[in-house]
Amino acid sequence: MRFVVQRVREARVAVEGEVIGQIGHGLLVFVGVSDRDDQQIADKMIDKLTKLRIFDDADGKTNLSIADVGGAFLIISQFTLYADCRKGNRPSFTQAGKPDAANALYEYSIRAIEKKGFHVEHGSFGAEMKVSLLNDGPFTILLDSDEIVR
Repeated sequence: MRFVVQRVREARVAVEGEVIGQIGHGLLVFVGVSDRDDQQIADKMIDKLTKLRIFDDADGKTNLSIADVGGAFLIISQFTLYADCRKGNRPSFTQAGKPDAANALYEYSIRAIEKKGFHVEHGSFGAEMKVSLLNDGPFTILLDSDEIVR
C-alpha cells in the first residue's frame, strides 16, 4: 500500500460537480493498493498513519498526532500511486491492485480508521473525482508498505 499524506487546513472531493466529502483541519490521504496488499498490511499502515506526529505543538514543533489536534481524514483512492514510469513516457499501472480487491481494501481502510474514533470522509472508488485542498505547510509524506511493513 502507498499513502500520500497531506496535512491540510481544509479539503474536499467532488464527483460530477457534487461535493461528496470534505474536512477542515486534518489529513488528506491518497491511497494506492497493490495486489500484494491485504488487511494485515492495511492495519499496520493505518496504525502508522494515525500515530504520525506531524502537527505543530505550542512551540511550533511537529510533536502532535491527528488525535491530539482533533483532526479529520479525507481518504481518496488513487491507483496511479502505483504508476511505473521506468520504460517509455506512458505509465504502466500493472502494479496497481485489481479493482474489486483494491476497492475492498480501500473500504476496509476507511472503516478501520473510523473504528479508531476518527471522523472520516472519503471519495468514490473508481469515479472521476475533483479534489481541492488548502495544504498546511505544505507538509506531505509518502508512506509505503514496502518500507514500513515488509
